[in-house]
Amino acid sequence: MTDATPPRSWRTWLRFLPLLLIAALFVGLAASGELRWLSLSDLAAHREALASFVQRHPFMSLAGYVAAFVLVIVACVPGASVATVAGGLLFGPVVGGAAALAGMLIGSATVFLACRTAFGDWAARRAGPTVARLEAGFSRDAFAYLLALRLMPVAPVFVVNLTAGFARVRLSTLLAATAIGSAPSSFIFAGLGAGLGRVLHGHVRADLSLLLRPDIALPLTALAILALSPVAWRLRRARRP
Repeated sequence: MTDATPPRSWRTWLRFLPLLLIAALFVGLAASGELRWLSLSDLAAHREALASFVQRHPFMSLAGYVAAFVLVIVACVPGASVATVAGGLLFGPVVGGAAALAGMLIGSATVFLACRTAFGDWAARRAGPTVARLEAGFSRDAFAYLLALRLMPVAPVFVVNLTAGFARVRLSTLLAATAIGSAPSSFIFAGLGAGLGRVLHGHVRADLSLLLRPDIALPLTALAILALSPVAWRLRRARRP
């Protein structure tokens, strides 16, 4: 009877296959030029065609949007914020925000599991004592660290996903922190997209008076508060004895 188990060297390479696919996806998207669609100008230019398609095929459009959002997160390319704005513009602030959050959860879990499959505890074993202490601290307070990083946009999404994959963090912890921490920005950006959609649909003149519209001003105010949260966090920590 022959042993069907792959040789150890092949098993080692197979562990890295998910990460290699992610890298290939990133290179492919960057080389194809498709990232140009992740801009507000292109979104505004094709709003009517996209809105018409959504009206004709609402469920297919929503599923396609979530899949596209997952693709952005898994490929580790910039554009999650614009994609969330697009969700609000096409589906409204509630459905669009929820769809973006679902895409964030699925994409983050995919990148996390790819890192965990490839490296496992290898990084922790090979790291020096200083890095090991930092990684241990992150692992002990993983939920608090991840929640702060999701709430406060101080690090790109893919960096947080990769860091969690290298550290000894549970998948359930990543998902819980992402669901809670990414919800505010998801619904804020979706609300901004919904406001922009109403402006574009009404062919309102683009000037500073747009900032006084409640559907634009409220999401922008919430976004400013969210952006200032890292400063408030540092000041609070600095005042602690």
